[in-house]
Amino acid sequence: MSDIAEIPVDEQERPLPPPPVRSALTDGPILRTLLGLAWPNAIALSAGTCTVIAETSYIGRLGVEALAAMALVFPTIILTMTMSGGAMGGAVASAIARALGAGDRERAGTLAAHAMLIGISFGLVFMLGMLIFGPKVLEMLGGRGDVLTHAVAYTQVFFGGAVLPWLLNTMAGVLRGTGNMKLPSFLILNSAAWQIVLGGTLGLGLGPVPQFGMRGVAAGALIAYSMNICIMGWYLFSGRARVTPKLRGLRIQWAMFFDILKVGAIACFSPLQSVLTISIFTHMLAQFGTTILAGYGIGARLEFLLTSIAFSFGIACVPMVGMAIGAGNITRARRIAWIASAAAFVAVGAPACVVAMFPDLWIDMFTDSAAVRAASHQYLSTVGPFYAFFGIATTMYFSSQGAAKVVGPVLAQTARLVYISAVGWWLSTHEATAQSFFWLAASSMVVLGLLSSSSVVLTRWGPRASTPAIRPALSGATD
Repeated sequence: MSDIAEIPVDEQERPLPPPPVRSALTDGPILRTLLGLAWPNAIALSAGTCTVIAETSYIGRLGVEALAAMALVFPTIILTMTMSGGAMGGAVASAIARALGAGDRERAGTLAAHAMLIGISFGLVFMLGMLIFGPKVLEMLGGRGDVLTHAVAYTQVFFGGAVLPWLLNTMAGVLRGTGNMKLPSFLILNSAAWQIVLGGTLGLGLGPVPQFGMRGVAAGALIAYSMNICIMGWYLFSGRARVTPKLRGLRIQWAMFFDILKVGAIACFSPLQSVLTISIFTHMLAQFGTTILAGYGIGARLEFLLTSIAFSFGIACVPMVGMAIGAGNITRARRIAWIASAAAFVAVGAPACVVAMFPDLWIDMFTDSAAVRAASHQYLSTVGPFYAFFGIATTMYFSSQGAAKVVGPVLAQTARLVYISAVGWWLSTHEATAQSFFWLAASSMVVLGLLSSSSVVLTRWGPRASTPAIRPALSGATD
């Protein structure tokens, strides 16, 4: 008689669940896996930087007013993309990864469907908010005359389709939660390329296409997003991904919304505070005149590039930490966070230190003005060596997202905002030099990095130990 394989059962003769599938995310070498996940993100996010540079170039051909209008709108665009991609998108990836780490693929599919509903809802909130209050907000930011007209035109089109970037980044978060970094990164590259082509064509009116100005630039971005939503949606719903959103027969479960929003809603305060910090610091530097402000602006462009490198490591942390947490391997989750922080410290700090020692390598790309070059030299040589701490803060923020414990890094961002506001006010009232403000920027990065690291050390990532029930003592007396 041939041997028949027995199905493993428990004490009550019920079939046991299949053993978990081993993967590099849950069992592989941490650094090698991290680098494998990070490099597609680094390329894609660098492409986003190139898109900003290209847009600035062809918007400049529309005139100085259009260029000023884009500067006026840019903070709201950055806020939308960082909230939908880094904050809420990271929360979606965290929830999906934790479900997969626990071996519950059905829960992951249900979470993906609820995540898409969240993305659509937040997109609608941004759409209605900016269409109703956008013109007033832009006027409060200093928009006047033709500059305000151009800014409102861009806002009406872009935020009229605000659901699109939110839905796109939500879908990307679902894929990243499964450990798939290559497809979202490829689509970001694809989106960047089409955004440059379509935005330039519609904005400038190339060939037979009429010139739509700022409305055309915004429309080019939305068309590029729509194309990639179609590709990503086909991939997700065709069953090719590890997770398929369960939309048919979906029953709304508030616990699923809570699992995502308990991370995402809090994480959204981080980009909000970051934009506010930059705005306050820029306002303080404005007292020193256009030259200092322009020199700082050149340094801030370097920060934008270095942020892409830090984010590439941070985003890679989310599925690795999330799956480790879901599997109950808290020790591995923490090791991932510290190894990723060390890697980001080097990857961000090394190029920043090179630029600090040889600032002309960066400055030569932007200006020939001797006065602006001197201000840029001063800023980069002061702040450059401390950008590495920003790399630490970023990876700690995303690692905490993966662990669903993001309050600490967000409070660290709050502390940085308070620190810059308070010390900056003191410097302003004591006739401090621009160099003092540059040192303020440098020290604030150290504060952010150290506080973010401390929050991870002090926060419990694992489940709380259950207290054993205390049985009442038996009475020695008898009735």
